[in-house]
Amino acid sequence: MMKKQINGMLLICAVAAMTFGCSQGKEKSEEKSDSATEVAAEPMKSVSVDLLSKSDSNLKGTVVFKELSNGNIKLDVSLMNIEPGNHAVHIHAIGDCSAADGASAGGHWNPMGVDHGNRAEGGDFHKGDIGNLTVGEDGSGTLSMEVEGWTIGGDDNSNILNKAVIVHAGIDDFTSQPSGAAGPRIGCGVIAMN
Repeated sequence: MMKKQINGMLLICAVAAMTFGCSQGKEKSEEKSDSATEVAAEPMKSVSVDLLSKSDSNLKGTVVFKELSNGNIKLDVSLMNIEPGNHAVHIHAIGDCSAADGASAGGHWNPMGVDHGNRAEGGDFHKGDIGNLTVGEDGSGTLSMEVEGWTIGGDDNSNILNKAVIVHAGIDDFTSQPSGAAGPRIGCGVIAMN
């Protein structure tokens, strides 16, 4: 009789252990499933653009656009092999750098139809107005900024894809219309997903 009670208790313990172990395994499995979903979430978009030299310049450079968690775009421009001084940088409306002088990129990207201006001062400015980048005596320079109102693949009024980054030989005066009188286009790169 005692042997039957012990066997019965062992059986109950075994069933309880199996039930507890199975439920824990299920919870761990669900945890793994949840974390796998988090990993599968869409990563932040970024686009890297190699600039081509234009107008007989020797310019080399890259421009990186990176989507931030707050919805803004981080812009990083890095240039080499150009004259020291200030050089205007803009986004132009057409993603075409085939012309020797960069004219195939069209005018500034301006979906809102406003005057050219200075983004740093607010007021009216083209979506493609970026500003001036200072190049040192070594022929290189960088520019970084965070831009609100640009997207990588958003609607027509914010999407930077299929447009071109243009670097000019001179400074943007921020007042001359329609483009700041910045001189020849010495660098061009198409903004496109690889």
